[in-house]
Amino acid sequence: MKKSLVLITIILVAVILLSCLLLFSLFQKIPEKKENNLPPISTEIKTEIPTEIQPKTDSTFRVSSPLSNQTISSPITISGEARGTWFFEGTFPIRLVDANGVFIASTIAQAQGSWTTDAFVPFKAELIFSSPSTSVGTLIFEKDNPSDLPENADARRIPITFQTQQRTVSLFFYRSEKDLDANGNIQCSDKGLEVVTRTIPMTVTPIQDVIRLVLQGELTEEERMRGLGTEYPLPGVTLKGTNLSNGILTLELTEPENKTSGGSCRVNILRLQIETTAKQFPEVTEVRFLPDSLFQP
Repeated sequence: MKKSLVLITIILVAVILLSCLLLFSLFQKIPEKKENNLPPISTEIKTEIPTEIQPKTDSTFRVSSPLSNQTISSPITISGEARGTWFFEGTFPIRLVDANGVFIASTIAQAQGSWTTDAFVPFKAELIFSSPSTSVGTLIFEKDNPSDLPENADARRIPITFQTQQRTVSLFFYRSEKDLDANGNIQCSDKGLEVVTRTIPMTVTPIQDVIRLVLQGELTEEERMRGLGTEYPLPGVTLKGTNLSNGILTLELTEPENKTSGGSCRVNILRLQIETTAKQFPEVTEVRFLPDSLFQP
């Protein structure tokens, strides 16, 4: 009996020892967890300052004057170079439009050498234009396309800025202190008119521009302190149209409330302001008004 217990004990001990050896051997075979050697992810955002963008070289067409967004005035000389294929009979058209795409003027560019080549050929043109209604516009260089086929059409556009041209004009307002007779009575004559100057944009209708300024009746504080005055503006009185023929300027005004009438002295001053202002232009020798009911006492 004792021998059996001893044998069982020996077997159990052997089993336990064997189990320990197996477990130890198993743990030895499991690789240790390696540290993460990857570089940490950076959360910093790198901002690179871009270098100045260089203008893209056009392999067909180049303009040397005017440059993009250059300020121009009339007349302007346009120059550059284009491949010979851009020309037809040594020319191609140039158009000028305003900011709304409205046509202003056009001209023809002339090749400054033989255009029957694929190489660059210098060109030159002169463009004369009137004052536009917008401050910016576009020069359009069109490839001459006698075939009118869409696949042969091409164009280049250059944005430009118009130089603001101005002119100084005269307006006439009334100063009663200058128009007194020997007894101190107001004469209601042109002796009481006094000139003031205004600077206005250069347009093709300067006469209309100055007449409208008179009808607006705007005086500076300094001019009023000098004693200048006017009854303009009058309600409803506006310039409707003008016609200049053989030195005779006809002004058509709207007058829905008969505001230009009412006393010979008042009427004469109102009329003289407009007439004298209009006659600053040498082409105006006489001023007439429509309708005939205007400026009646």
